[in-house]
Amino acid sequence: MSEVRPVTLLIAAMGGEGGGVLTSWIVGAAREANLPVQATSIPGVAQRTGATTYYIEIWPEPLSNGAAWPVLSLAPAQGEVDILVATELLETGRMVETGYVSPDRTTVIASTHRVFTTGEKMAMGDGRVEEEPILAGTRERARAATIFDMKSAALASGAVINAVVLGAIAESGVLPLAADRLEAAITSEGKAVEANLRGYAAGVAAVRQQGEASASEGTAPAGSAMARRIESDFPAGAADLLHLGVERLIDYQDEAYAVLYLDRLKEFAAGDLALLQAVARHLALRMSFEDVYRVAQAKSRPDRLQRIRDETGASPADLVDVAEFFKPRFAEICDSMPVGLANWMSGLSKTFPSLANKSWPMEIKTTTVSGYLRLKVLTSMRRIRRSTLRFRREQQNISDWLDMVQGTARIQTNLALEVTECARLIKGYGETHERGAANFSKIVEALIKPALASGDDVSSGVAAAREAALADPDGRALNDALGNHVKS
Repeated sequence: MSEVRPVTLLIAAMGGEGGGVLTSWIVGAAREANLPVQATSIPGVAQRTGATTYYIEIWPEPLSNGAAWPVLSLAPAQGEVDILVATELLETGRMVETGYVSPDRTTVIASTHRVFTTGEKMAMGDGRVEEEPILAGTRERARAATIFDMKSAALASGAVINAVVLGAIAESGVLPLAADRLEAAITSEGKAVEANLRGYAAGVAAVRQQGEASASEGTAPAGSAMARRIESDFPAGAADLLHLGVERLIDYQDEAYAVLYLDRLKEFAAGDLALLQAVARHLALRMSFEDVYRVAQAKSRPDRLQRIRDETGASPADLVDVAEFFKPRFAEICDSMPVGLANWMSGLSKTFPSLANKSWPMEIKTTTVSGYLRLKVLTSMRRIRRSTLRFRREQQNISDWLDMVQGTARIQTNLALEVTECARLIKGYGETHERGAANFSKIVEALIKPALASGDDVSSGVAAAREAALADPDGRALNDALGNHVKS
């Protein structure tokens, strides 16, 4: 007979996710089952609002009369964790990297959703940590793994993520506690019982259905004209990206704009698949450039207030006020106007030079009727986007970029890929967009145009210049990279 030892559970959560309540549910269920249990928590400030770990040890058998209380540890030890629960993907990777997941022992229950770190948000380019290596490493290191999007399940059920986690733990059967006892702990706690029970049920259902293929999100409707066109005109390997691009551009403008997206990509359909995928991704982003209409659309979406309530931990009875801060500059206002009016307004800045640097700070409360309607009216004005100065300029820039990609593809595919990736520099609006566009133009003039004229493969130079521009928004690193290329 093997020696009895405690079952160890390590929970990695973030502020506002109810990790403490989750711990109290599990501890309460263990006590109801007359099992010795001990729990500790360690607050941390590893990222975002601070990651906190909760550690629980449960003796799997009731103690006989007169038996001594077992010695339970206050902190987890590497290689001795039976169950790891992580409420966010990067936290899962952090726990795996630290050594708390063992292939001979640890069951992982984790969420795939991301809450981006400060470092990821501050990066000039795409600073996001790659998700696939985390997922692959977790599955490789764990004895068993249950991984799904717990945040989505929580939002769909109107609960906090901790209730979804409890349901996943119960359905996984990894604790020496019956599922009904864990569910009863929610009722015993007596707080937000109805919502928490919905979340618990969502976690149970997600584990049961994890093996089933879920319907793809963000695709053109099955059988639609654009879906059929994607299937017939493009290789299967690019279909997922194209569906996402089409949906994004329909949301951004309309179906005709999504058709233009596919028309532009048709030139790349018969070529290199990796190049097609790269162009498809960046073209969708460039065609959905940020302007005042896009910002208003994003801030007035019906589900945004609910998301804010969930993130702040507001209860159904709490009143939440949301204030949006805007500071449009004169140039941005001109850009959002039809070409004729925009040119007339730009002319005013020559007569009145102070206008050029003028901005209008404003605060709009989107939780009031008047504030919300102001943004909705501005959102509806995207119908005039095609007539605006900004739209005309962006479409010309996009066409020039696509011509450069096609031209460099005739020289060397890798060069075309590097030119495509230069689109990462073009993002945002206002000063951010202007700096990125200026850096992009420097690379075009110094490297890409000369390469198109000479037929030289300058892939490494373009890549080095692009990364320098992304690393240093002030442009000094880019100037150094371009100077080094000239010297070489």
